[in-house]
Amino acid sequence: MDILLQSISQIIIPFNLFLITVGTIFGMVCGALPGLSSSMAIILCLPFTYSMDPISGIVLLIAVYVGGATGGSISAILLKTPGTPEAVATTFDGYPMAQKGEAGLALGLAVSASSTGTIFSAICMVISAPILATLALKFQSAEYFALGLVGLSCITSIGSKNQLKAILSVVLGLMFATIGIDSINGIERFSFGQPFLLNGINYISVMIGAFAIAEIFRNVENLSKRDTDTVSDSKVSLVIMKFSEMLKMWRTFIKSSIIGTVIGIIPAAGGSIASLISYGEAVRSSKNPDEFGTGIPEGIIAPEAANNAAVGGSMVPTMVLGIPGSPVAAVIMAAFMILGLRPGPLLIREQPVLLNAIFIGMLIAALLLFVGGRFVTREFARILKLPYPLLGTLIATLGVVGAYSLKNSFYDIAIMFIFGLIGYYFDKFKYSSSAFILGLILGEMIENALRKQIIIGGGSWSGFVERPLSLIILVIAVATFLSPLISKHRKKNVQA
Repeated sequence: MDILLQSISQIIIPFNLFLITVGTIFGMVCGALPGLSSSMAIILCLPFTYSMDPISGIVLLIAVYVGGATGGSISAILLKTPGTPEAVATTFDGYPMAQKGEAGLALGLAVSASSTGTIFSAICMVISAPILATLALKFQSAEYFALGLVGLSCITSIGSKNQLKAILSVVLGLMFATIGIDSINGIERFSFGQPFLLNGINYISVMIGAFAIAEIFRNVENLSKRDTDTVSDSKVSLVIMKFSEMLKMWRTFIKSSIIGTVIGIIPAAGGSIASLISYGEAVRSSKNPDEFGTGIPEGIIAPEAANNAAVGGSMVPTMVLGIPGSPVAAVIMAAFMILGLRPGPLLIREQPVLLNAIFIGMLIAALLLFVGGRFVTREFARILKLPYPLLGTLIATLGVVGAYSLKNSFYDIAIMFIFGLIGYYFDKFKYSSSAFILGLILGEMIENALRKQIIIGGGSWSGFVERPLSLIILVIAVATFLSPLISKHRKKNVQA
C-alpha cells in the first residue's frame, strides 16, 4: 500500500499529469494519420525525455503508446484507412457503420473499447506480471506457428461471403510475404535483382494502398452517383454508448481484453495480431456471424479492446524479462536504458514504485481517451466536409507521406499505388484485400516458426503436437477454421 501511495504521489504532480495529457492526445493524432505509427510517435517524443526523471519520461511514452493504439481507429472508421497496423480489423465494421451515418457512434465504441482494454491490461500487468511473463517464455517456434494459424483463421469471418476467394487472397498474401532475403539461410527470394525488394514488401505501404488508394479509385469511378449524405456531410462527434447498452456486450469487452493482454505478453506478437484474432473469435462465437462486416458494434469493440489491451500486455515481458513484447515496446525499452534503468527481473524488485506509476499512468491515459477522442475526432472530421475531389487528394497525400516516411523511399510510394490498383480490382471481382493483408502480415512469422521447429525436430513434425501449449492452440485454430462449416451444418439440420 505504501508503494502504491508513493506512486500516486509521483503521478499527481502537475507536470506529470500534463505529460500524460499531451502524450495521449499526441499519440491519438499520430495514430490517426496513416503511416505515423505509435513507434514513430514515441521516437519523436524520445529526445524530450533525456532530461526528465525516469517516471516522468516513461509515463509520457506510455501515454503516447495508449493514444497511438486508439488513434488508428479514427481514420479506419472515417476514411477506411487504418492509421496504424493495429486498426486494420477496425475497418471491417467501422467504415460500414460510418457509411450508415453512425460515424460518431462507431468512434465512441472504439474509444470505449480501447479504454476498457487499456484498464484491463494495466490491472493484469500489476497483479500478475511475473506469472504471465513466465507463460510467455514457454512460447517457442511451435507455439508461434500455431498462433499464426489462429490469426489466419480470421479469413473465415473476413471472407464469409466467398470463402474460396478469401482463401486465394490469403494464400497470395503469404506468397508476397516470402519476397526478400530469407531470414534463416540468407538467400534472396523473388527480388528479381531489385535492391529495394531485398527487405521484402512493407505491409504498411500495401495496407495504405489496398485500403485508402483503392477506396479513392472506387469513389472516383462512382463519383457521379456517390452518396455524399453520410460521412462527408454530417457533423461527426464522439457518441458514447449508454452504460446499460455496453453491459449487453460485456462478453465481447472482457473476452477481447483477455485475448489482447495474453497476445500482448507474447514477445513480438503485438496489437495487430491481437486485434485480428479477437475479431475472428468475436465472429466465431456470435449468434449472427453473417452480420459482421456490415457495421455492427461487436465488430468494432473486439479489435479495439484487444489492440489496446496488448499495450499493457506487451509491457510485462519488457519490464520483467527485458524482452520487448512488441516493436513499440522495444522503443520504450530503449528509453528505459537511456534513463538509466535496465529492464529485467531486478527492475520490479528495485523499482516497484515505477511499475505502479506506469499502471496509474495507463489508467489516467485510458480515461483521457474520452476527452482527447472528442478533440481529435472533431478536428480530424473537419476534412470530411471537403468536396470529394479535394478529400480524395488529401487522403492520397496523407498516404504518400505515410508510405514515404517509412524508409524515405520512393519505392514504397510506388508499391502503395500498385497495391491500390490491386485492391481496386480485388474489390471489383469480390476478392478480399483484408485477407491478403492478413497473409502478408502473418506470413513471415508463420514461415519462420514452421521452418525453425522442423529444424529443431530434425525434420520431424511431431514437435507441433507433442508440446501441450502448441497442441491446444492448434486445436483452437482448427476449430476456428471449421466453425463456418459446422454452423452451416447446424442450420441445415434446424431447417430440416
